Amino acid sequence: MSLDTREPVEAASAEPEARPGVRVGRASAWWILIAGVIGLLSSADLLIEKIAMLKDPAYVPSCSINPVMACGSVITTPQASVFGPPNPLFGLVGFCVVIVTGVLAIAKVGLPRWYWIGLTIGTGLAVVFVHWLKYETLYDIGALCPYCMVVWAVTIPLFAVLAPIALRPLAGNRVARFLYNWRWPLVALWFVSVILEILVRFWYYWSTLI
Repeated sequence: MSLDTREPVEAASAEPEARPGVRVGRASAWWILIAGVIGLLSSADLLIEKIAMLKDPAYVPSCSINPVMACGSVITTPQASVFGPPNPLFGLVGFCVVIVTGVLAIAKVGLPRWYWIGLTIGTGLAVVFVHWLKYETLYDIGALCPYCMVVWAVTIPLFAVLAPIALRPLAGNRVARFLYNWRWPLVALWFVSVILEILVRFWYYWSTLI
């Protein structure tokens, strides 16, 4: 009688494999990265201009172009530091997170769904904040900040990219499917509405340039 000296074979289900995280398409990954870089640069420029104005009250920011496009009239208002520190500081932190996410997404690193949900919620809050700032600059302050508008312009499409990733399990839902299919027309409609709003609000100035 011979002894079987072979090592016992472990059951395949003895140690379950780690579940891969959520991966995104290449186009979405690149857009997340590009949006993060643009937002970070705009936030950094705003913070630099803010510091320069604090050092020298007579300093004229580079983004003060005319009586309407005058970020100097915006970044010195209470709305520019509504949470205490200057708003661009929050932009720097937030867009750094977006950049890291974009790099990981391009590298095909699977991130957990809770991460995408959290990032989408954070971006959604930024969307609400952007609309509040838009209203304040248009109808209370009466001036526009070009760098701020760049942040607006990347935040809305960024949310349109992140939301479908976070809500992918709801792909079968009729409302979710409708919003997904129409997300870019809705973003385009948002841009058109903002442009029209700016034209109407400051028509007294634009009409002098014609």
